Amino acid sequence: MTTPLLLDALAGRTTARPPVWFMRQAGRYLPEYRALRSEASDFIAFCLNPEMAAEATLQPMRRFGFDAAIVFADILLIPRALGQDVWFETGEGPRLGDMPPVGRMSELAEGAGEHLHQIGQTLSLVRAQLEPERALIGFAGAPWTVATYMLDGGKNTIGKGERASARSYAYSDPDTVDGLLAVLVEATARYLKMQADAGAQVLKIFESWAEGLPDDLFERLVLNPHKALVARTRELGVTVPLIGFPRGSAVHAARYATEVDVQAVALDTACPLATGREVQTIKPIQGALDPLLLRAGGKALDARVDQLMEAWGDGLWIFNLGHGILPDVPIAHVEQVLKRIGAQ
Repeated sequence: MTTPLLLDALAGRTTARPPVWFMRQAGRYLPEYRALRSEASDFIAFCLNPEMAAEATLQPMRRFGFDAAIVFADILLIPRALGQDVWFETGEGPRLGDMPPVGRMSELAEGAGEHLHQIGQTLSLVRAQLEPERALIGFAGAPWTVATYMLDGGKNTIGKGERASARSYAYSDPDTVDGLLAVLVEATARYLKMQADAGAQVLKIFESWAEGLPDDLFERLVLNPHKALVARTRELGVTVPLIGFPRGSAVHAARYATEVDVQAVALDTACPLATGREVQTIKPIQGALDPLLLRAGGKALDARVDQLMEAWGDGLWIFNLGHGILPDVPIAHVEQVLKRIGAQ
């Protein structure tokens, strides 16, 4: 049986070309996705419908033949498993109700995987239909990123880009924030184990809000919870490779790669090429094409793809975006990239 190219790279084996998949590759830029989404009553219902979520996961695989599929889900399913209301406002994004007491959520953490069993069903459906040479990725939001939404109720009314409200809590009420992070480590580890048991061959930890943190907060809110999450996930018997994505923290990327026992580090669009090369000497990297450039296309897109290939292509590297694909990206531009790197 052919080993998926992504698994070869994560195991440290040289590949003829970089494996390629895109964050948010199942989504609104695909007409078939938009048609499918119109059949669901709301976004959460869509995520928790295994047949529909499996179809969304497989759509980009049929169209583009990426080297990996990533399960269609959302990072804010974990708060639901911990008793917090979560919903999505059309055109505005996620909203959350009042956060339950940390002690109450702690009682629910162990059952997070079971509570979200529909995601496991989705993974099983996809794995049964996916070619053996394609890898299947599961994922979860990292503790700090999920905590920012839980603490703020999704309003993000102050300093949205920096998650200022949640960061203020980290300073003013450290016991609550640290307690919440500990609960999220346990709940997320259980959730990741469920996904691995259901057929996920790779697991990714999305830390979307690692940016803008001073050294001490980065260590406390990102580095230490990631270490604890990886350790707890392994304690639960999970053996599949893990990819960590501390978005917006290139200055800490080498330290993250050294101290967190993930098998690869995903890099965002602002990560310097030299930093990527440095991290690549420690472990495989993933990233970091700008989604805005993917949307723009043309000669500039070809030039950046070539630049990334020249800088990182001789090492262990997974070709990806530095953040999620945008809803208005032309399909032809995705095909342009895949042809450029020899994946189509």
